[in-house]
Amino acid sequence: MVHTRNAILPDVEQIHAIIRAYSGNGTLLPRTLAELRENVRDFVVAEDDHGKIVGCGALHLYGMHLAEIRSIAVTPSTKGLGAGRKLVEALLQEAARHEVTCVCLFTRIPEFFAHMGFSIARRDDLPDKIYKDCVHCPAFNACDEIAMYRGEIPKHNGVRDLQIPKPLVKLTV
Repeated sequence: MVHTRNAILPDVEQIHAIIRAYSGNGTLLPRTLAELRENVRDFVVAEDDHGKIVGCGALHLYGMHLAEIRSIAVTPSTKGLGAGRKLVEALLQEAARHEVTCVCLFTRIPEFFAHMGFSIARRDDLPDKIYKDCVHCPAFNACDEIAMYRGEIPKHNGVRDLQIPKPLVKLTV
């Protein structure tokens, strides 16, 4: 039986090992130990009956209009036992606790998330994610991940509401 709980600092090395197992082939973005320590409060872990961490996932909050589920992974021996579903459900509950109206994610296994109520989105519908994270990704122009969402796609959000200042000096070439 697998259950979920909020991650704590002593979990970071196990979380790192799970993510590292999937970052070598590009399934997940690599995360450093320092980055995981700084963001451990975003993570939920799945534990087996013996207290061994067998999965992890994080919820990144952009605002009440959008949150992203990221770094979802379970150990290969745990696949098919419901740990991934429990992690997603726990992260959705956390988003609901924060009154977030839309949860997004980027995946190569859309069928799994479709069974959990997620729909395919256009990348343009999620500019907060694109402008914060994707622009720094080496695969930005050749991304093979599917954008998905659950809830209401934000009509107005932080990125779209930004006012780009006009230059003080006109530049000529």
